[in-house]
Amino acid sequence: MPYDLSLDPQRLTEELDYRTGRLVYSGEGGNDVRRSVLPGGVRVVTERMPSQRSVALGFWVGVGSRDEEPGMLGSTHFLEHLLFKGTANRTALDIAEAFDAVGGESNALTAKEHTCYYARVLSEDVPMAVSVIADMVTSAVLEPAELEQERGVILEEIAMDLDDPTDVAFEEFTAQIMGRHPLGRPIGGTPAEITAVERDAVWEHYRRHYTPDRLVISAAGGLEHHELVELVLEALERAGWDLTEGVTPRPRRVRRPSPLAPEFGEHRVDRTFEQANVILGTTGLIAGHERRFAMSVLNAALGGGMSSRLFQEIRERRGLAYNTFSFAGSYSDAGYFGMYAGCTPEKVALVTDLMRAELDRMAAEEMLPTELAKVTGQLGGSTVMGSEDVGSRMSRLGRSELDTGHFTDLDELLASLRAVTAAEVRELAAELASRETVLTVVGA
Repeated sequence: MPYDLSLDPQRLTEELDYRTGRLVYSGEGGNDVRRSVLPGGVRVVTERMPSQRSVALGFWVGVGSRDEEPGMLGSTHFLEHLLFKGTANRTALDIAEAFDAVGGESNALTAKEHTCYYARVLSEDVPMAVSVIADMVTSAVLEPAELEQERGVILEEIAMDLDDPTDVAFEEFTAQIMGRHPLGRPIGGTPAEITAVERDAVWEHYRRHYTPDRLVISAAGGLEHHELVELVLEALERAGWDLTEGVTPRPRRVRRPSPLAPEFGEHRVDRTFEQANVILGTTGLIAGHERRFAMSVLNAALGGGMSSRLFQEIRERRGLAYNTFSFAGSYSDAGYFGMYAGCTPEKVALVTDLMRAELDRMAAEEMLPTELAKVTGQLGGSTVMGSEDVGSRMSRLGRSELDTGHFTDLDELLASLRAVTAAEVRELAAELASRETVLTVVGA
C-alpha cells in the first residue's frame, strides 16, 4: 500500500530522530526511501540506490505561478532566473563554475504549483551541490542591475515561446478552459507583467514564500540519508534560517475542485503560420482523483502513441496531420483533458470532427481486452523505464511529498494501472464527451 508521508502534530514523536529518518519503503537491491522532518519544518526525502554513483538533488518550494498576487505577477518565474545570478556569498559565475568543475548539471523549473532547483552530480560532490543550492534558495540578493538584465532575458524567452504556434495554442487553451482562475495564467507571465513588476515586489514574493516550512529536499542515487540531512542542516544553519524545533511543515494544498468558468466554444488566434494548431478539450480531473488511473488508460488508448486511435485515424488512415495526440493535466483543484492536431487550415473542420468522433466512440463502446492489455502494457513499460534514472526518482519523491503526502512504489503503481477495467474507461470517456468543449485554433 502507498505509505502516508503526511505529518500532523500528533505524529511528531515519529520524527524525533530526524537525522536517521523514518523508513518509508524498502525494496530490492538495497533501495530504501527515508523521510525526515527537520527543525523549522524542512522536509528531506531520499531514495538510496547503492548501485548508482551519482545523485540527483532537488530543492522544492511550494509556490507556483498561481500563488502570485496583483503587482507580483511573473515573480515566481523571475525568481527561478534570479537565484542563479548570485548570493551574498557567491557570484553567478561561482555558481556556474561549481557544477562545471565536477561535470555536474544544474537547472530549475517553475510550475503552476511549485518551483524546483535541482542538480545531478557524482556522489562525492553532493556536499558541494547542497551547499550551492541551499545558498541560492536562502541567500539570494536580487541585485537591481542583475534583475534588469534578467528582465530582458525573460522577455526574449517569452518572445521565443510566442513564435511557437503549438505553445501559443496550449497557452490559449489553458486560459480558456480555466477562465479567470489563476491556473489559467501563463507560468512565465506576459510581456506586460514582466515589464511592470518591480524589484521590491519580486523581493517580497521571495521573502514570503521561501521559508523552511515550505521547503522540501528530495534526493535519489548513491547516498546515505543521515549524511544528506547533516549537510542540509549545516547549510541552512550557515544561512541563518530559523530552524525552530517542533515547527510543522506548511499544510499541503487542499484537493477539492474549484468552480471554473471556462470560455466554452471556438476561439481563433489569427497568426501567420503555414499550419493550423487545433486543440479540442474540456475540464478534467483534479490531482489525486480516484479515477486518475482510468484517465491514464483512456489517454493512452485515445492519443498516447503511434498505435493510438487518434494517430491511426487522423494520420495513418487519412493523412490529415503529421502530429496528433491527446493529453490530460491536473492540479490540486482543477484539471483539463484535450486532443491536439496540427494540420493545414482547410482541414481544421474535418480534423475537429474526427477528434470528437474518436472520443464519442470510446464513450459508446468498451475497449476490447486486447486493446486494454496493449495500453496497460504500454503504460507499465514506460512507467518502469522512466523511473530507472536518479533524476526521475528524485522528482517523483519531491512531488509526492510536496503535493500529496503519499509515496507509491512501482509495484503498487503498476497494480493500479492493471486494475483499470474497460467499463471504467468507457464511463469516464462518456462523462468527458458529454461536457461542453473549448476549441482553440491558432494559425488558421
